[in-house]
This record gives sequence, structure tokens and C-alpha cells, in this order.
Amino acid sequence: MNQVEINELLKNTGVIMEGHFLLTSGRHSAQFLQCSQLLQHPEHTARVCRMLAEPFINRGIETVIGPAMGGVILSYETARALKARAIYAEPDQGKMTLRRGFRIRPGEKVLVVEDAVTTGGSVQKVLKILRAGGVEAAGVSVLVDRSVGKVDFGVFTHALLAVEIESYDPACCPLCLDGVPLQKPKA
Repeated sequence: MNQVEINELLKNTGVIMEGHFLLTSGRHSAQFLQCSQLLQHPEHTARVCRMLAEPFINRGIETVIGPAMGGVILSYETARALKARAIYAEPDQGKMTLRRGFRIRPGEKVLVVEDAVTTGGSVQKVLKILRAGGVEAAGVSVLVDRSVGKVDFGVFTHALLAVEIESYDPACCPLCLDGVPLQKPKA
């Protein structure tokens, strides 16, 4: 699939939403990517995860990790495509951590996956966990890069779709000024 076909798939599955949205970063936007709308379709999910895995095939990836929630299903299906183990990191008392008995070992080849990147905060938190465990990520693979390559994770990063979606500081959001009701799509 090329970027046009991926964009069309995201539209057809209801991923791309229009309105006034509160992003995880705290910023506001007129568009929101609800990637879970795609992930409810196993056949589409398996297809995009094979594409997330593609640049990392034959690179010895042992584990695929994603931040909860967006990266849980993606890590599982991408790991399946790579014949690797799948784990996820999740918030615990305000910081991202490995729980549920998940462990990484120093030197392990780990791929980080995520559904959508705006500021890269969730991926950075996962990378911090890996570094603390003596692991250098083999790369990052994302479904949608809203930063259009502006976020640098310090490792090879692969995005299936790069799309610039403007976001605003809440203090100067034109949608707020126009009185458009704010939606919290992750609530």
C-alpha cells in the first residue's frame, strides 16, 4: 500500500475525525486520529502491521513494544509478523513502566511501535525504559506521523503515513476562540 491507499483506508475505517479535539499532548486540533477504529478490523490491522514490520525483517528483532493503549495491538501484530515477542509499557503512578512481569534484557533487539506520533512523548517514554534496561532500540515504526518527520527519536524511524495536522496551544486555539465545543475523544 502506498500513502494514498493508507490514507484512504484510514478514512474508510473512521480513523480520521474532524472537529475540535483535545490531544494527549494537551494541545488542540481540528482533526483527530482515532486509530482504534482501524484496529477493530483484524484483517486491516494485520496488513498494516506487516507494513510496520517490513523495514525490520531480517534485523533480528526479538521483542516489539508499544505504549498502552495505542501500541498494545500494534505491538502484538507487528511481533507476529517478525516472529518476535510482544510486550507493552503502561502508565503507573504517573510514569511509563513495564508491568505484568514484562522484562527486557540488556542487549535485546527491540522495536518500538506506536499508532500516532504528534510530539513523540509516549515513544520517548518507552525509549527511556529501554535505555534504563540497557537496551538500544533497533528502531521505531509508527502508523501515522503527525509531525511529518520533525520528531527525532535518535533511531531509524519508519512511518506508514506522514500527515501534517495542525495543533494549537490551548491559550491561542482558533477553535476555542470560535466557540467550537472541545471533544475529548479518548475519554
